[in-house]
Amino acid sequence: MHTLEHHHNFTAINHQGERRTLYVLLLTLTAMIAEITAGTIYGSMALLSDGWHMGTHAAAFCITLFTYRYAKKHSNNGKFSFGTGKVSILGGYTSAIALGIVALLMIVESTHRLFNPQAIQFNEAIMVAIIGLIVNLASMLLLHDHDHHHDHHHAEDTHKHHDHNLRAAYLHVLADTLTSVLAIVALLFGKYLGWNWLDALMGIVGALVIGKWTLGLLKQTSPILLDESIDDNYKQQILTQLAPYATVQDLHVWKVSGHHYSAAITITSHSDKTVAEYKQMLEKFDKIHHLTLEVHPAALCET
Repeated sequence: MHTLEHHHNFTAINHQGERRTLYVLLLTLTAMIAEITAGTIYGSMALLSDGWHMGTHAAAFCITLFTYRYAKKHSNNGKFSFGTGKVSILGGYTSAIALGIVALLMIVESTHRLFNPQAIQFNEAIMVAIIGLIVNLASMLLLHDHDHHHDHHHAEDTHKHHDHNLRAAYLHVLADTLTSVLAIVALLFGKYLGWNWLDALMGIVGALVIGKWTLGLLKQTSPILLDESIDDNYKQQILTQLAPYATVQDLHVWKVSGHHYSAAITITSHSDKTVAEYKQMLEKFDKIHHLTLEVHPAALCET
């Protein structure tokens, strides 16, 4: 049986991200169980609602962990043409949808409470918000993706190298942190100044900010899932490089994972360069990790 000379697996396994997500999931589940138990015993809706809210994020972390495990398990499975690199992208996209649903529910509930004020148990609610803030700050430290601080090495690439799956989990924690901070501010004003309406208003503000993060994550992940082409400037550089020696008949460059591009190029050669020489000319375009090059001699095309 003949084997291929190069691999087609562009799966980036983030072991550190998987481990961090597991720690955050355990931390979130512990806090969720404690709040639901305390809320049931003391009859506090604030504790119960925050506990179940943490449950929605625990579900999102389960999605993150599943995608890590699935991508790792099937990384060398031949059924996937370019490996399982897009599994983490799909996980990030799915988590973004879940985050958007949470934002919509927050807007609905906050709007309802704005026009139908309810009695607030300030001391218990503030305690819940502080506990939630502490848990979320610890989770943010665990999930912080250091890679997203580093731009790609190439100046023309404005996209940053980060794990979209881990970033989705991070945004879930960041959303919870934001709501905890806004809740504490609103509850303090409500307790000491009687501004009960501020609690509902802060909920709407938080939901809008979360919605903005959701759209940002969707804009990052959906083009990769839909095989969006690389920017026109990069393709033009390829055309310019080949122009003196060949005519490009077909050119496709697209992402096969969060960080890897594949290219399929068909050219009509006007020189005596070999396929290997053309590939060597294109090595400078190192965003392309997998290149399929089809070369037709000009004389053959004219007949």
